Amino acid sequence: MSAPDVEIWQLRARFAAALSAMYGAEVPAYTTLVEVSEAVNRDFVATHPDAGRLGSIERVTAERHGAIRVGAPGELTDVADLFAAFGMYPVGYYDLREAASPVPVVSTAFRPVAASELARNPFRVFTSMLATRDGRFFDADLRRRVDEFLSRRSLFNSELIADARRIASDGGCRADTAEDFVARAAAAFALSREPVDRAWYAELTAVSAVAADIAGVPTTHINHLTPRVLDIDDLYQRMSRRGITMIDAIQGPPRWDGPDVLLRQTSFRALAEPRRFREADSLVTEGTLRVRFGEVEARGVALTRKGRERYDAAMASADPAAVWGDYFPRSDDEMATQGLAYYHRGDPSAPVVYEDFLPTSAAGIFRSNLDTDTEAAAVPDESGYDIDWMAGTIGRHIHDPYDLYDATAQEAPA
Repeated sequence: MSAPDVEIWQLRARFAAALSAMYGAEVPAYTTLVEVSEAVNRDFVATHPDAGRLGSIERVTAERHGAIRVGAPGELTDVADLFAAFGMYPVGYYDLREAASPVPVVSTAFRPVAASELARNPFRVFTSMLATRDGRFFDADLRRRVDEFLSRRSLFNSELIADARRIASDGGCRADTAEDFVARAAAAFALSREPVDRAWYAELTAVSAVAADIAGVPTTHINHLTPRVLDIDDLYQRMSRRGITMIDAIQGPPRWDGPDVLLRQTSFRALAEPRRFREADSLVTEGTLRVRFGEVEARGVALTRKGRERYDAAMASADPAAVWGDYFPRSDDEMATQGLAYYHRGDPSAPVVYEDFLPTSAAGIFRSNLDTDTEAAAVPDESGYDIDWMAGTIGRHIHDPYDLYDATAQEAPA
């Protein structure tokens, strides 16, 4: 086969742009978030000579991560096949059922794994699957009915998935194929206008609002798209001044005067979006749902396993900000010397950017945008969900983030 006209990374960049345009049309406040993020980044670069230490302004401005939710193993397998056509592979296993505010999902993140590919376009999609086998959230009767509901829907056209597999195998596609494929892939995540069964949605909401958003609707959709910002505290204040209601806190490590680590996240509160409902008498009425929100993130240096142990210990304290300096030094030189963070070839001036997610922060973002807490029943978890189960289900190796960072740290910066 001759070299493809459009390579995998170019398809990924187009896919991210198409989803961003679509989501901006669906959720106008997202466009405001992007505009404010770009302004914050421009101002930060103008006043901080070392602003590019965690990535060029071009990369940071283009960067996005998305989040989607599916209901069944077969749907997750289709997602894996689709994202492979964009050079995005499963990295990490996240069990949000174990968070302080439990969410009945198990998750992975699809993203590029090579540093060179991340440098070209680092699009990531945090993908959650409803944990219907967990009896703490779903009794036998509800699980049966949820599974029946999910079995009747088809999230992705079989032709789309077949095309994705072929493109992944070929390493790209022709120019005329690319435009059509990206458009169809993005459309699969558009918000549906099909009526939502009000009684069914309400029954699932009693279990979890996230469960209702997954299995109470006939399709999947983008739950949020997240731009990257270089000063998330500034962003939070600017959004608030524009009259946009933000969640109560920034999730993740506290702000301090030393190296930024891992990931800090916040969002504006989920907005009431118009949706159509099917009532018990089959009448279709107009209403609203409040499930989608606008998240933003600031990324820092990736921590080693030793560094992550310190992070977890600091975050377990009553006031992490007050004790942060007891756990982490205030310079990249010391971070490197103590083996707490990853740097390209050991050079403290070349941090390895954290490319993944924090389950506690993800659950915190989910929870902060919901009106009610999820309560788990006091029964044993016999679901069998773990990373091996997920890898077997989708038929793909799930990369260990630390293995990827170990490899990246041996390379020169991309």
